[in-house]
Amino acid sequence: MSRDYRSTALTFASFAFVLCAWEFAGRLPVSNAFPSLSATAVAGWEMIRDGRLPTALGITIVPMLIGVTISAIAGVLLGLATGLNRKVEWVGIPLFLVLQAAPLAAIIPMLVLAYGVGLAAKVAVVCIMAVPVIVLNSYKAVQHTPPSLLQMSHAFLGSRLQTIFKVILPAASPVIFAGLRLGTAAGFVGAILAELLISPTGIGDLITYHQSIAEYPQMYAAIVSVIILSALFLEFLDRLEVALFRPERRTA
Repeated sequence: MSRDYRSTALTFASFAFVLCAWEFAGRLPVSNAFPSLSATAVAGWEMIRDGRLPTALGITIVPMLIGVTISAIAGVLLGLATGLNRKVEWVGIPLFLVLQAAPLAAIIPMLVLAYGVGLAAKVAVVCIMAVPVIVLNSYKAVQHTPPSLLQMSHAFLGSRLQTIFKVILPAASPVIFAGLRLGTAAGFVGAILAELLISPTGIGDLITYHQSIAEYPQMYAAIVSVIILSALFLEFLDRLEVALFRPERRTA
């Protein structure tokens, strides 16, 4: 059995175990507010058929994609800047450490006062959740570039730009993309929190509404839809990393 086949088999086995455990716990039941997997799937299919779930996802995905795109671009650039320039590092890293540690629930009211309850506030929440994670991971990735690679670039008289684009970025890409995946996941959480805490729209509205009327299968179906969307986006980032920076995995 090849390594790739074993890895795929173990992945499917882990998913199967979690789904079976969910179905079993829902049928016991562990709690009246915890539906089974089958009940959640039926509720999700009904919400897809009547258009509620696609409509809600369409509303939620707008601030989510805008915020994640801004966070990815700004986070990687700021991370590279802090990793390559000591002055930028001294100014920027303490700020992003504070932002990462700050409680989001305390920041959201300030954002509402500044930007209202519209799209701008929700995008800001996504960015606040995602940017510090991406910046700090990109910064660490650049800082941990193997010295031997830098010495080789200097030995071959590589310019500063050549060293950055041909040595530092390829070497740092695994950790940078790991930070992108973590930041994206945090951004998705921020988008849902914004809909729950700022204004009930999209998936946040579905979750709040079905919780209030005790329709828990529908509530869990809405939550699962966001998890699936996030997982698909993270898979896209993984494939992008392989296409751009990991030729050995692309060949395999």
